[in-house]
Amino acid sequence: MSSNVQRRGVIRAGAGVTLASLVGGVARKARAEGLSGATGKFDDSTVIQIARRLSNAEYHPPGQNLPKALDNLTFDQYRSIAYRPDRALWAGDNLAFDVEFFPRGFLYRPRIEIYEVRDGQAGTVPYSPDLFTYSDPALRVTDDLGFAGVRLRTAINTPGVMEEFCVFLGASYFRAVAKGQDYGLSARGFANGTGDPKGEEFALFRAFWLEKPQPGVQSIVVHALLDSPTVTGAFRFTIRPGDSTVFDVQTTLFPRAKIEQSGIAPLTGMFYFDVNDHNHVDDWRPAAHDSEALQMWTGADQQLYRPLRNPLDLQFSTFSDVSPRGFGLMQRRRAFHDYEDLALHYEKRPSLWIEPIGDWGAGWVDLVEIPTPNEVNDNIVSFWRPKEPLRAGQEYHFTYRMYWGWDAPFPTPLARIGATRVGSVVDNNDARFFAIDFMGTPFEHLPKDTHFHVTPKTSAGTIQNVVVEPNPAINGIRTTFEFIPGDAKVADLNAVLETDSGPISEQWLYRWTP
Repeated sequence: MSSNVQRRGVIRAGAGVTLASLVGGVARKARAEGLSGATGKFDDSTVIQIARRLSNAEYHPPGQNLPKALDNLTFDQYRSIAYRPDRALWAGDNLAFDVEFFPRGFLYRPRIEIYEVRDGQAGTVPYSPDLFTYSDPALRVTDDLGFAGVRLRTAINTPGVMEEFCVFLGASYFRAVAKGQDYGLSARGFANGTGDPKGEEFALFRAFWLEKPQPGVQSIVVHALLDSPTVTGAFRFTIRPGDSTVFDVQTTLFPRAKIEQSGIAPLTGMFYFDVNDHNHVDDWRPAAHDSEALQMWTGADQQLYRPLRNPLDLQFSTFSDVSPRGFGLMQRRRAFHDYEDLALHYEKRPSLWIEPIGDWGAGWVDLVEIPTPNEVNDNIVSFWRPKEPLRAGQEYHFTYRMYWGWDAPFPTPLARIGATRVGSVVDNNDARFFAIDFMGTPFEHLPKDTHFHVTPKTSAGTIQNVVVEPNPAINGIRTTFEFIPGDAKVADLNAVLETDSGPISEQWLYRWTP
């Protein structure tokens, strides 16, 4: 993993709402009461019971204390503390998985409680400084520091070679890869107030229970306890790595307070620039991003595709839906020459698709696009926001499946967006030129004389000079048009490719800002 990616703000400590070693009589008491029942008999209701009990108690902001030697670690110092693979949990047990742990320090100050579940009994995973190697001996301290997070390993790429494929580290962030991929975007347990000028609350996975898998089993179960000033929650992840790494997620949430801006299944990624949005970026590469678009499959069976942008001002977009069939942040273009980056390999970053299980009712898929001056900062967030607020004292259940992979998990008979390109218009500085490529299944069987047409629409400004023509390079269709914003400060555009029989493509959506 490159240092540039590791520096990313995607895995944040969440100052003020994260868990460190709790100190002081009140804090120690709160911690003991909150996690009572964490060890001993364990089943699928255990973490739910702990979360329910915790939600009825006052939230105690955790401390952040670390020994002096670790109190102000730099990024490089933190990286130099490495877990010893031979000391991994279940190493030598001939299982499909083993587990390593992260040290505390740098951004990751909270002490996260880690438990192992064997034969229905949960016990604490003991900490020792000898679990790590230290490039600087001064960083080895004998205090019982505990861990900051969890790293899951399996032989995902090469038989017999254990490799990291999933990490839980920082606030409620986690990320994963499929076979052959590099880390990119992340997910979170819960979002609250994303994009709100008042600020966002970052809940924390303050404890994990790792179920020891049976020999030959190719999945691993991880339970997590969520905590924050406004909500507690119990999560059960059943994780199956492979050509697509799939998480089955069962969540139970217990709000401590009314939550107006809840985010279910939040996704976080980075979009720096691409051919649709290169105006204020001076960079030698053709593109740099974890994800290129938000893709949605609505309850009304519409398939929508919204290219991402790095705007000059924060943009908040909402897409109303009832019983959504899925949404995700997608990375479609998979050629090295799409990015030309020998170090970061954006063509290998996962797409992440969320498939709701059961009826999620009415709400919105939200998209937040935050300006960023570089590719270090994560600036894209998307999630499901229920129409009704989450209310204190109530219990909420959300079940969903996550697909970390190369594309959306479902085949589609529709033409798909291959690229969106935006540039200037010769002799008209007030206009923008759009080129949209459609490609895919319909062009494999439609007659050569099929009449294609596109009628782009906009919420502001005007559109002119629409052209639809074959694009033999992709065995598809390209449409171009000019957009004249006039006095508009923002405009939402959309288009769909049609034949004389009706639409044959997913719907292209786009937000233009100056």
